[in-house]
Formats: sequence, structure tokens, C-alpha cells
Amino acid sequence: MADSAFHSPFAEHSAGEHPSRDGQIQVRVHAHTLPSVTLISTWSSGTAALCAALAQAFGATDMFPLPPATGQTAPCPLGLLLRTGPTEFMLIRATVADTVGALRGHVSAEVGTVLDLSHARCRVQMEGPMAVATLSKLFALDFRATAFAVGSLQLSGHHHVPCSLHRLGEDRFDLYLLSTYAHGQLELLMDAALEYGVALTQEH
Repeated sequence: MADSAFHSPFAEHSAGEHPSRDGQIQVRVHAHTLPSVTLISTWSSGTAALCAALAQAFGATDMFPLPPATGQTAPCPLGLLLRTGPTEFMLIRATVADTVGALRGHVSAEVGTVLDLSHARCRVQMEGPMAVATLSKLFALDFRATAFAVGSLQLSGHHHVPCSLHRLGEDRFDLYLLSTYAHGQLELLMDAALEYGVALTQEH
């Protein structure tokens, strides 16, 4: 669970608007820490058992299945479930909760591991008509809808620092950052968006 005393890596950034030369704001950025982030993983031979355990934990059905492949996402009763690798999932929750304790009742040590990463991940939300142009400066990704569909997750990075991008709309993204590097990554994102006009809001 996230600790209320946790120092946000975004605290030194100043919220506000930085219009372009013609007075426009075409990129909006919201940076914040996350109340609850949980990594659930196994080894290559344990994937089927882990998926079965999670299906039971989340009440997954044919209508609301687990994300079947890396880069896919799905809502679940506890929050948003991201398939971040062939053998791992990341669960994002909007409230502080003992997710690890709840999941360990289903995912035993023989099946996999459940780890609290609430202190280790932050999220930057970006939207606006120039969001794709901004992100294209930093990430070597194909942002066409055929390659990066709405609802999917891309595991990428810039300047050798990893980042996961979740596309929520044509011009709307959630970026999951390592807290250790989040301050610098936000600075680079803001700099990349500056020519289009950018506004920053944040919460800790």
C-alpha cells in the first residue's frame, strides 16, 4: 500500500500553463503517485496455474476475461489489470488497500509471487491534439491505430529508462513510470510538449 509519507517525485515541478507562441494549450499533463500498484508474476512453467488463480480471485469469465497476451489490459473488480509480460500482470487500484494480502489467498508461493510496487510506480496522464506528436519525440513507437490500438499497452522507454504506455483514446495516454526516474521523465515530457503549449496539473 502507498504510504501517506511517501515523497512524490513530482513535488518539485510547478503546476501551471505554458502556452505556445500563438497562445494555445494543445497538451495537458496530469502527474501523480498511485495509491496501490501490485505486481503478480510467475515463471514460464507456471503461467497456466497463475492465470487460473487470478481468474478465481477476480471472478473472470468468458465475458470478462483476463488479458490473454502481453500488451493487453482488462478491468477487474479490484481495478485495472495490465498484462506486462508473458508471465506477469500489474494491478492498478484507485484506492489504498491491502491488495497483496487479498491476492496471496489465491496466489500461493507455489503458483507465483505478489509484490507491492506502490512506492515504485507513478503515473503521468497526457491528452490533447498534440499528445501523439509529443510522445513521438521520445518513444520509438508506431502510434497508428493499427499498431497501437486504444486499450492496449506498449512497453517502451526513452534514454534507456523504461516506461509503459496505455492508450486510452486517440489522443489520450497513461504513462507508468519508475518512481526513481519519474522527476526527470516528466521534465522531458514537458519539454517535448512546450512548443505546442502545455498545461501541468498534479497531485501527491
